Amino acid sequence: MTDDATIADHYTSGQLLERLEAALRDDGVDPKRPTIEALAPHDQFHGRGMEATLELAEGLEVSAEDHLLDVGSGIGGPARFLADRFGCRVTGIDLTREFCDVARHITGLLGLESRVAFEQGNALAMPFEAARFDGAYSMNVSMNIADKAALYGEIHRVLKPGGWLALSEVAQGPAGALTYPTPWARTADSSFLSTPEETRSGLEAAGFTVERWRDTKQAALDFGARSRALVERGEKPPHRSVFLMHGALGPEVMANVARGLNEDKIIPIEVFCRKA
Repeated sequence: MTDDATIADHYTSGQLLERLEAALRDDGVDPKRPTIEALAPHDQFHGRGMEATLELAEGLEVSAEDHLLDVGSGIGGPARFLADRFGCRVTGIDLTREFCDVARHITGLLGLESRVAFEQGNALAMPFEAARFDGAYSMNVSMNIADKAALYGEIHRVLKPGGWLALSEVAQGPAGALTYPTPWARTADSSFLSTPEETRSGLEAAGFTVERWRDTKQAALDFGARSRALVERGEKPPHRSVFLMHGALGPEVMANVARGLNEDKIIPIEVFCRKA
């Protein structure tokens, strides 16, 4: 099995749409008539879910004329949210075919297909012409990509001069190896974490100027504490996409992430940079 296939297989269940529809019904939502708000606990497959997506949006200046790129778009939650909020166009690319199929289906239900599109493909060889996009973002994706230089270089290629890139990443912490499985990998063989310093130097080597940098470990710990408090009160947590994607494996992968955060084995970071 190729590396790409191994990674895609980690995220593929063959029943993702059925699982999503069942989760929406359990929330009291008609799966044929969802809203962006009703989908938010399930379609934001990255750390802190919709909370992180809202923070991303609040830090951006986007017009209705802009065309954005979502690198590792999953089932499309951030792409649909940003298109709806700013009136812009968003194109997502993801390695996992099932993610793209479900993303297109949901986008059609929301009537956003004229502004949001998804391509199945590899972020290291994107099927887009140079200088196509006004801005790009990627949320918890590069952990599956060994060749960070190629990733940053390809994003740089498809951005217009002056275009921006916003990254939310899980970086390697100072305390050693993480315990697997995690949301992004069953074993260390398909997990490729860079340190914060390596991330910064890689972006700069690709031609980006880093304008903002944030360590979000405390935000992640606080979000986890609030989520646990909700569960202890018998309520549903605000972020349930890991359970949607990974089913019965969900509790174990989330426990490993929480342990990794507390033990300084991983450091979540957010970076905003710009193509010169």
